[in-house]
Amino acid sequence: MARARESTLEREAGRKQLTASGGGAPRELEMIALIDYKAGNLTSVRKALAAVGASVFTPDAAEDLDKANAVIVPGVGHFAATSVLDGRWVETIQRLVDAGRPLLGICLGMQFLYEGSDEAPDASGLGLLKGRCYRLGARPTRHGDIFLSDSDDASANPTVKIPHVGWNALAQTRHESIVDRVPDRSQVYFTHSYVAPVTNDTVAQTEHGEIFASVVQRDHVAGVQFHPEKSGEVGLQILRNFLKLA
Repeated sequence: MARARESTLEREAGRKQLTASGGGAPRELEMIALIDYKAGNLTSVRKALAAVGASVFTPDAAEDLDKANAVIVPGVGHFAATSVLDGRWVETIQRLVDAGRPLLGICLGMQFLYEGSDEAPDASGLGLLKGRCYRLGARPTRHGDIFLSDSDDASANPTVKIPHVGWNALAQTRHESIVDRVPDRSQVYFTHSYVAPVTNDTVAQTEHGEIFASVVQRDHVAGVQFHPEKSGEVGLQILRNFLKLA
C-alpha cells in the first residue's frame, strides 16, 4: 500500500511539469501557505501538494500569510500544540477567512477549526466551526446547534481501540466541493484519538466504535480528520478540490 501511494505521488509530480493541453505556458501554480507549528513532519504534505500542482511555502510569521492564495493547517499530536499559534496567527487566519481566502485543516488542524478540544481545555480553537472535539469513546452532548461533550462521565466506551490508526471509509452525508470526484465509501488513512462531532458542517462521517465527522466544509473552510497525503489517489483528489477553492 505504501509503495502504491508513493508511485501515485511520483506520477502526479511528473504530470504537473507538463504544459497545458495544446502546448503553451505551464499552468500557474497555486501559492499555498503550509503552517508549521512543530506538530508533525510536513515533508509528505509538501510532496502531495507539489504532486497536485501547488507551490508551497512555510510562513515564518503571521503576516506572511497575506502572500498565500490559500492556507493549510496540518498537524498530528496533542491539541495543546496549537497554542503556538498565538493571537497574531489566529487573528490573521480569521481575517483571511473573512476575506474569502480558503482554509484547510488536516487531522489536528481540522480539530483546530472548532471552538476547542477536551484534550486541552485551556487551549482555544479558531472557532470557525461550532462545537468541541472529544476523545473517541465519549459521547457528545448537543445543546441547540452546539455540541459539547461528556468525556469525563460514564458515557465513555472502554471497548473502543484508541488511537484509531489505519484505513477506514468516508460515508458521505452531503455533497460539497471538497469531495468532488471522490466516490462514497472511499478508504482513507487515519491516525488520531480525538474527533469532531457530526454537525450541519459534516460532509462525510466515519465509524470507529462510534460515528464522527471525518470531512467538513462550510463555504471556503474545510477540514479532513484523515491524512490526505497518506491516502493515495483519494487524498490527492481532496487536495485538488481544495486548490480549486483558491
